[in-house]
Amino acid sequence: MGNREDLLAGARRCLEEKGYLRTTVRDIASAAQVSMAAIGYHFGSREVLLNQALFAALDEWAAGSGRLAGQGDTAEERYADTWDRKIQDFADMRWLWTANVEAFVHAQSSPELLAILAEGQRRSRRMVAAQLRGVPEDAVAEEDVRAVGSLHIALLSGVMVQCLTDPESAPNGREIAQGLRSMVELLES
Repeated sequence: MGNREDLLAGARRCLEEKGYLRTTVRDIASAAQVSMAAIGYHFGSREVLLNQALFAALDEWAAGSGRLAGQGDTAEERYADTWDRKIQDFADMRWLWTANVEAFVHAQSSPELLAILAEGQRRSRRMVAAQLRGVPEDAVAEEDVRAVGSLHIALLSGVMVQCLTDPESAPNGREIAQGLRSMVELLES
């Protein structure tokens, strides 16, 4: 690997061990076994490097989590199984989700990062809506992107925060599916 790849690998290790906000230039350079000046040369700043490492890790997770078919016989059971896998990912990759929340906090004072995160949410809404509808992303209706995709992203963020703060009381997949069913019943009454 070259310095650039070493820095990305070092930044990822630092995200795993220290998180987004506590990782310093010195930490990354030490983990990558390169000079601190290499960060500026290859990435311009610590923030740009950490963002690239974080987004690469999120892309890896998204590539593996796109499967919606679960073990159940009904659509509700498959949806619940999908949620159980996501919830297990929150536990198994706690560092990724903590770093993600820290990046959202930091983005409030970084217009560039905020724009990147907003664009990622727009893409995620479309991807999720397409997965749930079982259609290609370019065939998903804009109404589903705004309604289905936005709702699912809101659920994902909320469940993730519950899993990070109080994993023992966080909902499981069956409870999420039942909660959605109950909400539909309330809206129809």
